[in-house]
Amino acid sequence: MADQWMLRGVGYANCNCAYGCPCQFHAKSTNGFCEAMGAGRIDEGYFNDTRLDGLNYIMLLQWPGEVAEGNGKQQVMIDDRADADQREALRKILHGESTAPGATHFFVYNSTMSEVLETLFVPIELSIDVDAREAKVSVPGLVESTGRPIIYPHSGQPSRARIDLPNGFEYSLAEVGNGSTKAQAGITLNLSNSYGQFNILHMNQDGVIRA
Repeated sequence: MADQWMLRGVGYANCNCAYGCPCQFHAKSTNGFCEAMGAGRIDEGYFNDTRLDGLNYIMLLQWPGEVAEGNGKQQVMIDDRADADQREALRKILHGESTAPGATHFFVYNSTMSEVLETLFVPIELSIDVDAREAKVSVPGLVESTGRPIIYPHSGQPSRARIDLPNGFEYSLAEVGNGSTKAQAGITLNLSNSYGQFNILHMNQDGVIRA
């Protein structure tokens, strides 16, 4: 029997594109190359008989050109509170294994990689508020990322915009915000005031689960 899994929680990502991220609309990236950090909190989840509730993860991603052109580099970080079975379960999910081909962003991203770095098991401090467009990700010495709302330059008030993808492989609806990330792991990132994404995480081996 094929592996069966499910994740439900929240996600936050920050990439080097301008607000909105052209990649979300199958257009070329803002800068002609892509680098990103993505993080998630699993409020409820399982991999076969292994529960994944309460665990966090981070993905560091980097491509020298457009994502679809491949030759990318990837490193996954998994909550060090996970036991051996949970670690292996999340390692498989986050690398797009045990997943229908093309069904999730985990599978799609991994399919474009020429280098997959060693998975790290680290203490991850993570908070994500999708509606408020706020997030904080911290792995001391390795990753620091902050997400916040976009601010209207004239009024000083928070702006709100969303991306609605009824057939998306990562989410159905995402709030758009501002993100900044510094990473000094196998992949180095230095992103400042670029595209931030906040979304509900709900998927299984066959893709996004829609309400």
